[in-house]
Parts: sequence; C-alpha cells; structure tokens
Amino acid sequence: MSVKLPWMKKKDLKKYLTYVLNIVMLTIVPYVLTGQQLNDNNEKTRILFILDCSQSMSGHWDNERKIDIARRFLGRTVDSLSAFENVEMALRVYGHQSVVPPQDCNDTRLEVPFATGNAYRIKRKMLSLSPRGTTPIANSLAASANDFSPCSGCRNVVILITDGIEACDGDPCAVALELQKQGIILKPFIIGIGLNPELEASFNCLGNIYNASTAERFEEVLDIVITHALTETSLQVNLIDGFGFPSETNVPMSFYDMKTGRLRYNFIHTMNQRGVPDTLRIDPLLDYRIKIHTMPPVSVQNLQLAPGKHNTVAVDVPQGTLLIKQERGNQYKDLQFIVRQRGDMKTLCRQKMNEGKKYITGYYDIELPTLPLTEIKDVEIRPGEETLIRVPQPGVITLLVNNPGICELFTEKDGDIEWIYTVDTSEKSIPLVLLPGLYHIIYRALYAKGTHFTIEKRFRIESGKSSSMRIF
Repeated sequence: MSVKLPWMKKKDLKKYLTYVLNIVMLTIVPYVLTGQQLNDNNEKTRILFILDCSQSMSGHWDNERKIDIARRFLGRTVDSLSAFENVEMALRVYGHQSVVPPQDCNDTRLEVPFATGNAYRIKRKMLSLSPRGTTPIANSLAASANDFSPCSGCRNVVILITDGIEACDGDPCAVALELQKQGIILKPFIIGIGLNPELEASFNCLGNIYNASTAERFEEVLDIVITHALTETSLQVNLIDGFGFPSETNVPMSFYDMKTGRLRYNFIHTMNQRGVPDTLRIDPLLDYRIKIHTMPPVSVQNLQLAPGKHNTVAVDVPQGTLLIKQERGNQYKDLQFIVRQRGDMKTLCRQKMNEGKKYITGYYDIELPTLPLTEIKDVEIRPGEETLIRVPQPGVITLLVNNPGICELFTEKDGDIEWIYTVDTSEKSIPLVLLPGLYHIIYRALYAKGTHFTIEKRFRIESGKSSSMRIF
C-alpha cells in the first residue's frame, strides 16, 4: 500500500525522509557508542604525573598523611594503566629534595621518565619520597616540556596532584598556556588534595580542576581524570539547512583550541552511507571553536565535549546557490566575478561564470569585471533555491590604430559620458569585448603636439555582433 502526501513537494518529501532517518540514527548511535572501550586506537597517550611532595603533604587528611593517600591511590592507577599498550607514564616530583627554609624554587625533578612497563618503578619511587620542600608549580610545568620527547603521533597529558598553590612567585597559568600553544601538552588536569576552596579558583586558568574533599573522593577523582584522558569520544556535526533539516554537507570544517587558538583538525563534512553526518573522532580534553567554511564562514564558540560519549552539535548554515550565466555565446566563459556581503567592500569570493556556488542565505553585492563594469546590488540568496542572473551577450569591436597615442574609452548614458577604460595602443589591432550600449573613443597620437589633433569616435555595440573601427 502506498500513501500519497499531496501537500508535500517531491524535494520536500526527500528532505523529510532524510530528517526522519537522521532522528532515528541520533537515537541509536549514542547507545551503540556507550560501550566503547578506553582509547583503543593506535595513538599513543603519554601521561606525566606531577606529584606535590612539599612540606604540607606530610599533614594529615582523613586520619592519614596526604602523601600516603597519594601513594596508595596513584599506585593503583599506574597498575591499571600498565595494561594498555598505547599508554606510557612518567613521574615528576617537586618539593622533595630541599627542606624549607630556605626556599628552593628549583626543587623539581623527573624521577621516572616515560617508558612502557614502568608502573613498578613509579610505585617504588613514590615509596621513597619524603615531603620537605616548597611548591614550585610553574617551574615544574616549565621543566615538563623536556619530559616529553618529540612525537608526532602522541597525546601528551599532564596530571598535577597538589594540596597547595604556587609558592615561588611563578605564573603557572602563563607556563601552561605557552606549553599548550607549542603543542607540548594538552590542557592539564589538576587534582586538589583537600585544597582550600578559596585557593581552588587560582587553578581555573590552568585547565580542568578536581578538588577532592576526602580520601575516597580523591580515588574517585583520579578515576574520572584517567577516564577523561583515555576514553575515545565521538562527535557528529549537523549542518542545518533553511528548513530545519541536517542536510547541508561537503563543507570544510576547522577545529581550533579555544584556549590557545591553535588549529587542531581539518575535515570536510561528509554524509555517510546511511545518509547522516559522519562520525568524527576528536580529542575530548580541549574546548573547541569550530569554523564552518561556508560563504561567509559560520563559527561555533566554546564547544565542550562529554568524554566517552557520542556528542552532537547543530549549526545553522542555511544556503542557496548563486549562478551567473551569459545569455548567449561564450565570451565570458573564463570571467571571474566578485561577491561581497551587502554593504561590505571586503571580497568574500571570486566565482567563475556558469558555475554555481553556495552562499549563506541573505543579501549580496556582485561586481563583474565587464566593460563597462557591472554592479548588481542587494541580490537575495534564498534557502534551497538557485538565484540565476543573466548577463547580456557582449559585442566585439576591433580598433585599428596606425600610431601609438593616448586613447580613452567612455560609455554614454543620458547624454553624459563616463570613463571606463584606457586602451593600450602599442598594437595596431586592439579587440575590445563590450556590453551593448553607446561608447566614445577619444584619441590623440603621441607625435601630435596640438590639442586640435584630438580625434573622437562615437559608436554603438550590439549583442553578438562584431565590427571594426579605424582611428587616425
């Protein structure tokens, strides 16, 4: 049995069916992806633990020393991570070499470098640590740049575990930002061990901060951070057309780190074999600015992903098509015209004649480098429609010149003439492609030293016709 929908056009019916299919896939896909395992692709993740071993870490928290709590739970974590072949770990410690006073702001050291299978070395090193010094967080972050050897296919993650703030007048925020700009580390994780809530805000500029209020909460926070660092995350970008359907596609997209401005990914938006936007795999540790390279571009600010889940983002990019054709003939087949947003003199696009191109719906100004110049204002681009503009077929006139001279071309309209072109008279035969209309040539040979030697010629151009004119 078939059902007819007389109120719906064929093109709208197609969009409706695509929309329904998309809704179904949006309902199913997240449940399919929920069961994804931890980062099982070939990308290597390197996790540097920076552990606070300053004097304050010997203090008690939940009836146990903070350093002992950190040893126990961090030891369990590195044991768990050792099961992943594509994960490497390292341990940097600060505040464990020099007692205070005096304050040693260079008291930071890479105790266990990156390697596979080094969980035992990390745990053994932690057992030998004794809190005694100060808290040089900025210097430790700066030194961590040398802990990560160059690696083009690696994700570099820093997890800072501390119970206090910077004590050496350094600027951890500036250091972390510089490391991110250089692509050395991703946004750091900061785990506060019973950190004073008043001091917690000082870490917001660094990255993701998790303040544990109890020892049990510290273990939970550590698990959350590791999950966020390793879980594979997917994203679907729905480009919404002027009718509310996610049907727009085949558009380049750029993803920038919101914090550093650094370009992270480039994709071309694609519909997969099911006819819905394809799934992207991107790093969930960053907040993104997405630039959709439509004409003009459309941006999404501060996109935050939920790690380990299938995320979707909808972007309104209603588009229509602009096409300019010559009425007859092919004199303008290679002509490129300029498209600008209405009232804006900045060139948005150079488009070729006879080739349609999509633009965000709205109003545009068009400039065609014909002779004379053609300017079309307030051209409306409507969603899902083609805006067709036809340019009159030009005519051709060949100027025959015996001697080089000063030769200017004018167009005549309503009894007034307006300059449009300087004719190069270095050749004796000069073809000009002109739109239909009335024209004037004003010429004087270079050897003629009197104004009265000026020659004026008036002529008419008709569409599709060719003629010649001799200038003496």
